[in-house]
Amino acid sequence: MTGWFYRESPPPNDDAIFENLTRVIFQGGLSWELIQKRWTNFQQAFNNFSIIEVAKFTEDDFIRLIEDAGIIRNSKKIEATIYNAQEFVKIQEEYGTFSKYFATLDKANNYEQARKELSKRFKRLGTKSSYIFLYSIGENIKHYDEE
Repeated sequence: MTGWFYRESPPPNDDAIFENLTRVIFQGGLSWELIQKRWTNFQQAFNNFSIIEVAKFTEDDFIRLIEDAGIIRNSKKIEATIYNAQEFVKIQEEYGTFSKYFATLDKANNYEQARKELSKRFKRLGTKSSYIFLYSIGENIKHYDEE
């Protein structure tokens, strides 16, 4: 169930971080098993989560994705994925990498400010999903129910 979590070593690159962000967003409200079963289709549909490629997706790509029965065809989550890739490009232009950007965020109080900043910056990333995302990329998040 959690083989895609980076707990022993950090994600190898921004594309891997973007893929985890997208996975957490699509998983919201659905079973882990459903997402796991379809994830290979997601990787193919979203060009292996190449940030540069997804950020350039057009209306035609959006329509292709909405019609792809191999993925979850949620228009809001598909739109968010394209938007979020564009945000990653902006982060890379300003900071070089997501990790350098993330290093500038306040991680006190169980990452509360970092979580809020990420939720503002990226679409469809709420409180619970932001904690799961941070945990999935190796951050030492206390479970949100423990607080």
